[in-house]
Amino acid sequence: MPKGRILIVDDEENIRLLLSEELADEGYEVETAANGDECLEKFDKKKFDLVVLDIEMPGKNGIEVAGQLRKDRPGLKIVLLTAYSHYKYDLASWAADAYVVKSADLTELKHTIEELLKL
Repeated sequence: MPKGRILIVDDEENIRLLLSEELADEGYEVETAANGDECLEKFDKKKFDLVVLDIEMPGKNGIEVAGQLRKDRPGLKIVLLTAYSHYKYDLASWAADAYVVKSADLTELKHTIEELLKL
């Protein structure tokens, strides 16, 4: 039985693939989306426990998508993932439950997801 259902949203295919494989190895059921619109479409069809959102994406950015998801699905856990640390201080990023800076070391992200899904 999976530890939880996670949707990974990132415009970079290699990041989606890496995160998907790593989190599946940890026992999660994982799906991916390439942008904010695809993310919202997937939420219309399925239920997820947690979403990992890249901030910098074409079209709707991760902060906009997080705000929409927070409004529509109040219990959903949201992790913003980005290479740019300055977003941590953007008030709009408070729509998320956690904020993780992208790194080759996925320990922080895995730990954050595990902790959020315990709640």
